[in-house]
Amino acid sequence: MDDRLQSVARRTERTRAFRAMARGGYAASGVVHGLIGALAIALVVRHGRAEADQVGALTSIANAPFGLAGLCAVAVLLFALGVFHVVHGFALDRDSRRRRWGRRLAEWGQGAAFCVMGGIATAVAVGARPDPDRTTRDASRGLLTIPGGTVLLILVGIGVAGVGAAWIWMGVSRSFRKQMSIPSGRGGRAIAALGAVGFVAKGGALLAIAVPLAGAGFSGDSSSAGALDSAITSLYDLPGGPAMIVGIGVGFLAYGLFCLFRARLADL
Repeated sequence: MDDRLQSVARRTERTRAFRAMARGGYAASGVVHGLIGALAIALVVRHGRAEADQVGALTSIANAPFGLAGLCAVAVLLFALGVFHVVHGFALDRDSRRRRWGRRLAEWGQGAAFCVMGGIATAVAVGARPDPDRTTRDASRGLLTIPGGTVLLILVGIGVAGVGAAWIWMGVSRSFRKQMSIPSGRGGRAIAALGAVGFVAKGGALLAIAVPLAGAGFSGDSSSAGALDSAITSLYDLPGGPAMIVGIGVGFLAYGLFCLFRARLADL
């Protein structure tokens, strides 16, 4: 990679205002995840009548007093965090070439994910009503109509499952601590516990999305595919389903609170 590009990226990521915006992005992510957790629990309390996903969480912000201003702030901060991850990927220059490119791809993947969240927040702020479940089903249906699409959809499901398993492993191993300056003592252990629970819950939610995706590929029927809300809702009628949904909700609440601490403690 061009040395000048790396130099510019390093100078940019060291900017105090840029880092402050990125930390604000973690806080915004925490608010969104916490609301998703609350909506998941509300889905059980209201017997299936709640939208437990990013759109539902962002709509809740929009409907609150001064919600439009809050939603715009969330969108800007999420975009800022996404851009920070992209810039940091360009700035990396340590480790072996292979390991460095692996880390870059991970950073750019995180950046893309936060930018997508920011884009959804922007869409809700301007009055749109994105439907991730319908989008996922339409995309799955489109894949099934092309040669080799069945295999591609199965691979997408396996890929999402792999990401979910990685999140669960990060929670179990608590490897996220390497990216933070967590204090010692009881407070630090509590923060690490919140992170562990949150990462495992997010990983479990991704697995709940992956299984119907791969199943749609095997069956050739895209109607079972969906995003987070569909995945969580599908658990409701299973034996012990409401308890699983509450567990996911509590996990997302824990992750949301963890992100608020991460906003202060992340090593940027």
